[in-house]
Amino acid sequence: MDKNKYYTGIDYFRLIAALLIIAIHTSPLGKISDIGNFILTRVVARVAVPFFFTASGFFMLSRYDYMGKRLMKFEKRMAVLYGISILIYLPVNLINGYFRQDNLIPNLIRDILFDGTMYHLWYFPAAMVGGALALCLIRQFDYKGAFVIAGLLYFIGLFGDSYYGMTGAFMGIYKYIFQMCSYARNGIFFAPVFFVLGGFLAEQGCSLSAGKCVVGFFTSLMLMLFEALTLHGLNVQRHDSMYMFLVPCIYFLFYFLMHVQGKKIVWLKSASLIIYIIHPMIIAVLSTVSGLSGNLGVLADNFLVNFVVVSALSVLFGVLSAAAVEKSGMVKKKSPDYTDRSYVEINLDYLEHNVNVLKHAMGQECELMAVVKDEAYGHGGYEISTCLDKIGVRAYAVATIDEGIKLRKYGIRGEILILGYTMVERARELKRYNLTQTLISPEYADALNGQKIHVNAHIKIDTGMHRLGYDKTAAGAGRKAFHMKYIKVDGIFTHLCCADSARKEDIRFTHGQINGFYKLINELKRSGIAVPKIHIQSSYGLFNYSWIKCDYVRTGVALYGVKSQPRDSTKLKLDLQPVLSLKSRIILIRKLKQGDFAGYGRSFVVEKDSIIAIVPVGYGDGIPRSLSNGVGAVLINGQTAPVIGRICMDSLMVDITHIKNVLVGDMVTLISNESDTVGAADMAKKTGSISNELLCRIGARVPVIVAEKNWQ
Repeated sequence: MDKNKYYTGIDYFRLIAALLIIAIHTSPLGKISDIGNFILTRVVARVAVPFFFTASGFFMLSRYDYMGKRLMKFEKRMAVLYGISILIYLPVNLINGYFRQDNLIPNLIRDILFDGTMYHLWYFPAAMVGGALALCLIRQFDYKGAFVIAGLLYFIGLFGDSYYGMTGAFMGIYKYIFQMCSYARNGIFFAPVFFVLGGFLAEQGCSLSAGKCVVGFFTSLMLMLFEALTLHGLNVQRHDSMYMFLVPCIYFLFYFLMHVQGKKIVWLKSASLIIYIIHPMIIAVLSTVSGLSGNLGVLADNFLVNFVVVSALSVLFGVLSAAAVEKSGMVKKKSPDYTDRSYVEINLDYLEHNVNVLKHAMGQECELMAVVKDEAYGHGGYEISTCLDKIGVRAYAVATIDEGIKLRKYGIRGEILILGYTMVERARELKRYNLTQTLISPEYADALNGQKIHVNAHIKIDTGMHRLGYDKTAAGAGRKAFHMKYIKVDGIFTHLCCADSARKEDIRFTHGQINGFYKLINELKRSGIAVPKIHIQSSYGLFNYSWIKCDYVRTGVALYGVKSQPRDSTKLKLDLQPVLSLKSRIILIRKLKQGDFAGYGRSFVVEKDSIIAIVPVGYGDGIPRSLSNGVGAVLINGQTAPVIGRICMDSLMVDITHIKNVLVGDMVTLISNESDTVGAADMAKKTGSISNELLCRIGARVPVIVAEKNWQ
């Protein structure tokens, strides 16, 4: 979908839902048809509040919200609105004698936490409690488990609502519940399932056609109507907010609304919420005015007219209030996607493209294992890993246990392999976070097994790199690992140490590594071991030895669309796109005269009158100091500007004499994902290194910004 598109259908239905809630409280068909009014207000209109919960879950909930920032923002907003609403209706409560009731303090606490101090304000505590509970369930059990638990709570709530008369022997339990809250339609029993549903739909996207959604919605609505009429006829309803078929009804309705996309209409969201808050006040004011004038007239005799008048005044008030709030600047606008210093910009469309290209090159029998160690090679561990999880990557490799724990806290599913060493004393954490540990030696495996905690592991085989792993001739030690009580071996792998080389001797050595690995595998098979998944290739292993067929390919640098060196020649040519750009902005422009010096040590002498720009990025941000004095260059307005003087920790200088119309604030690209001139591999070559190291050196103080991603 075009980036200017938005889920307009959801916002349009916010207004419809607000009007349906007014219908519930005014019974527009009450003097025309009892059954018609029941169908409108007790069946059709019952989709309104669950829709609001689902919309909140859709935009607010995410299992990747590991810091709970979205939830906290939502909770704060709901709490403020709830407080304002309580104050608005304080005069009404005073007039109605609310504060003269018996047991005021316990009832006030119950109302604030569950029921609301006015009949419609229960929505706010329900939203706050339901949203928090839903996010906890999603983070702990994923969407499937969360939906099961939230669905169970909803099922329990049904028997305190529409099915109350069928509770039988359990009625006493519900009476105890109703001492704490007056209704089951609250943040514990009612709201969570719809919040979870909203979060699930946001992650799933529009995979169901609009036509099927329409059929599903009307089928569910008819079944809910039958359910409601049956329960009403049996006279078992204590209340009529919760029905079994309400959940599928909301599912198909919301799914359909996701298909209705257009430009964002900012005021609709605020206006619908204001309408919800203010309409009982308008009902009360109209009733009071009519009563004082002694002319209840048409408002009393015609509920439909009452509904129309209340709706019209509520909408008018809501729209005007929303416009006033927007105009006043009280609503904070989203900050632009850049900082006042340097920043990394990643293109997740390119990342997804690379995943698809690599998967196609591997073949259907092989799975991509994304190497996301060291903040995904400087690309941002959270941003990269959550994107990969969303598009279906289910195997990851990290360097340390703490990196693995971070991924779990980010909401990452699937296998996470720790490639490096983990203290055996942390075995309990390996189990808790369901991490897979590499067995780096037979002695290490014995020590880990000695912790008497069940963990998953892959065996590393040393086939000639002599870094980590079992010796390739140690088949006996490998067999022993498979029989350890507390270790479950899920994989075996090795690392090709010169797969990027085209030298004949390196190619022979690599073939020796491959043969040695498979010799060990075959020995294990002959000894009766059921060999688990195997993996040999990393990025260059795939590029140059694609004929090897394994269960995984560990893709690191290739995943991010770069080569270690700019002119590396590989047998397999893949259309990979660099994901990362490193950008900054000009903060100062200076004019220097011939003979002036620039930078530390006066190492650069200006040969002619020049104009230079100061850029707030330096070796503290990952720019190698060896790029000083003309070795490195940046892009400004599409042209190359050489680095002059020594690169400082926090800034560098570039010569812009030859570039016209350069201004303070102009963009500076230090690493580009669009131009080879300042690409990561080219910059790395100038420093005598590789792009892997260069990208990983980007400092922690450099924020990661996600480039605008087109909706799908």
